[in-house]
Amino acid sequence: MDFTIKPTAVSTRDAIYLTLKEQILSLELPPGTSISEKEISLKLGVSRTPVRESFVRLAQEGLLEIFPQRGTNVSLIDLELVEEARFMREQLETAVIRLACISFPAERLTAMRHNLALQRACVESQDYKTMFDLDEAFHRTLFEGCRKSNTWAVIQQINVHLNRSRMLRLAADHHWEHLYEQHLQMAQAIESSDTQLAERLMKEHLNLTIADQALLKEKFPTYFK
Repeated sequence: MDFTIKPTAVSTRDAIYLTLKEQILSLELPPGTSISEKEISLKLGVSRTPVRESFVRLAQEGLLEIFPQRGTNVSLIDLELVEEARFMREQLETAVIRLACISFPAERLTAMRHNLALQRACVESQDYKTMFDLDEAFHRTLFEGCRKSNTWAVIQQINVHLNRSRMLRLAADHHWEHLYEQHLQMAQAIESSDTQLAERLMKEHLNLTIADQALLKEKFPTYFK
């Protein structure tokens, strides 16, 4: 596992935190993986203090489980928390796409179209990490266009288990055409101000997570609680 931290303007502690979080969310550190302060501090050439502080922060976010005297593991994916995050997103994103159908800036629609072109290319290249990032950017653009960036930030606070589940789905099955088509149809519904269609598409889109869970748990039983 590569724990190299690229030079940035953030503190050592924050750099370690961001590196570990990215590796957990991208499944480079799969659920259940054992990690230690000593191992990471040695690989990074830093003291154990910033590593320990990063561990605590990640544990508070539900990404690590720290067992005193026993060690630290990447947390298993909690399906109850996955469903709670999905429920929250469905309520908020349905409301936001309704607003977008009433009024949505032309430049944000252009950004959405550019994102869709990149998604189309990603379906061909089968790069699941980039596809996940583009999926996130598509939905974030929707919130930004409706001046609801703070709402998007709130969603991210409970999204960690859902995001790992989504990443696992993309990595396990590279048939992403349906995902791309739903995004495309949502953009078209916004452009044509078709509120009813946009709301239906968003609900169907976010309900894909429910259908995916049983399949993922069967295929990766050790990744879930």
